Amino acid sequence: MKARKSVRVYDPTFSIPKEEIEEMIQMATSAPSSSNLQPWRFLVIQDQEVKKELRTIANNQEQVETSSAVIAVLGDHEMYQKVEQIYNQNFAEGHMNEAITKQMIDSTRRVYPQISTEARKNIASFDAGLISMQFMLLAKEKGYDTVTMGGFDKVKFAERFELPEGTFPIVLIALGKAAAPAYGSSRLPVNDIVRFI
Repeated sequence: MKARKSVRVYDPTFSIPKEEIEEMIQMATSAPSSSNLQPWRFLVIQDQEVKKELRTIANNQEQVETSSAVIAVLGDHEMYQKVEQIYNQNFAEGHMNEAITKQMIDSTRRVYPQISTEARKNIASFDAGLISMQFMLLAKEKGYDTVTMGGFDKVKFAERFELPEGTFPIVLIALGKAAAPAYGSSRLPVNDIVRFI
């Protein structure tokens, strides 16, 4: 945690294999999510020409083009549609019995469609933050660097990459090898941010 910094200058000649990125995302999926619905989706952009194009959508941020890959973290606000797949797998792997499985599926099918789209987007965004942090810590553990970027045109991004219905962009994560050290950063004292009762 202390070693991870937001790196914005990358070695453009350094490449990370697709399989290794896939493995890191798989490991990061151990992150918790609301009702275990895992509302995160990913678009991994490695093609240099596509990254150049993305840079114009992402406020001309250099790291979009020079990093090894940009991981677009997306949310699925219709996450409850996968409830049967998720909970049947939980049952098959022995994590819960059949009665609990059925109860969780029925409850999710009853509750989530009643929640507003905005509220479901908030849930997906929160859960995406959890998996994004896990991914960045895993990347650092493997010797790579990252920076999250919220500053991009989300409407243009969704249009350019033809995101499916119910899926929306949340953050971009540049992933690669630092070519210059990141700036350090200060933190507020714990007494300013914590109150014990």
